[in-house]
Amino acid sequence: MSNNSQTLLDIFQEILAASGNSSDSKIINETRILSALKEQASKGKPENFGSVLIKVVSDVQSKLNLSIKPDGYCGYCEGDFRDVIHAYNGIHGYVSLMVCTIGVIANTMNVAVLTRRDMAAAPINRLLKWLAVADVFVMLEYVPFAIYKYLVLPEKLDFPYSWAMYLLFHMHFAQILHTASICLTLSLAIWRYIAIKYSDRSHILCTERRCSIAILTSFLLPPILCIPTFMVFDIHTKNITAVNGRPAYIAYHVDSDSQGRLYQLNFWVHAVLIKLLPCSILTVISVWLIRALYSANQHQKNLRNYSACPAAEKMVKRQHKADKRTDRTTKMLLAVLLLFLVTELPQGILGLMSGLIGWCFFKRCYDLFGEMMDFLALLNGAINFILYCSMSRQFRQTFRQLLLQRHLARFLPPNPSHSDSHNQNTCTEKIKR
Repeated sequence: MSNNSQTLLDIFQEILAASGNSSDSKIINETRILSALKEQASKGKPENFGSVLIKVVSDVQSKLNLSIKPDGYCGYCEGDFRDVIHAYNGIHGYVSLMVCTIGVIANTMNVAVLTRRDMAAAPINRLLKWLAVADVFVMLEYVPFAIYKYLVLPEKLDFPYSWAMYLLFHMHFAQILHTASICLTLSLAIWRYIAIKYSDRSHILCTERRCSIAILTSFLLPPILCIPTFMVFDIHTKNITAVNGRPAYIAYHVDSDSQGRLYQLNFWVHAVLIKLLPCSILTVISVWLIRALYSANQHQKNLRNYSACPAAEKMVKRQHKADKRTDRTTKMLLAVLLLFLVTELPQGILGLMSGLIGWCFFKRCYDLFGEMMDFLALLNGAINFILYCSMSRQFRQTFRQLLLQRHLARFLPPNPSHSDSHNQNTCTEKIKR
């Protein structure tokens, strides 16, 4: 018995059993199904039989409240929220393009501000600058991917080899740079923790050289961590059969081998080492930073309530200003860390469950939330400029100066060169003589 006829036989038998006519299922056999197929084919419209059969079965299922589940069916991630996620996936292409455009502009301004001389002097600003650089490249590379996959591909249904090559490059490039962003965020949190916890030795521990090592490590470590992904995913081919007289062609797509230890290792590395471990460390550091902020606020209240001589009051005011500046920086970095946790923690949990449960959960749940996770990751990189402007007065002042300098430079007189000033001084001396 062929697979098609066996499937039809199972469908009719389940429909009859659900309707209470299980005894009639004996008369539904392969011979009758095949004869019905031949009779429909003799009418000259064989292509309509499949659609008519699907419609009839669908109507019967809805009337009898019957759900026929194929072999290997898994019921993960069921519910009304699945329809909501599917509705968002339909507009993800437009939303991601808008977020990427805003994010590229915002992170370019971040780099422009953080490279100013007064801002670049702080090592922590160097970490923020390279974090913005990584986010810029992630969003720039995501734009052609979103345009083709969500705008061009649904219309043309064209899967050429060049698209598969770019998709493979997009997967590896985005994962490497996104992992670099995770490493830089982790370095940022550890750097701030050391600066506050060991404030008396921060000038020894938080040096320019160690900052450069942290940045370099953040870009060299991700390609090593992503080696299992390089080995698991590859370009696969699929033969598309002829439809309505059109010739068959080969579709190229990127897929992975769902079996083997390397596939499981890839999920464990991606979920545990790249996602959950940094999230756990950032959670501990974030809780400690919140406690440090609370202790600093209590300390400032005690200083304000302390009555002393005028000289001591001036010292207390200076210390109060310094503490407020430190608190603003800590709050800004804490907001960056919490936003990172909201973005990365769900991905780590889904990746870990995909490794534990298997391929079925990955296809039903991880793929379902793929667009939503991409949106959160892009939004995380695009919103940092707003956090910097809203929580750092020095960043706002430097950005304002940068804008005013560029807009007013055309109206300012040119600075005299060294030779011009020398000639002017010589003429002045001759006149005096």
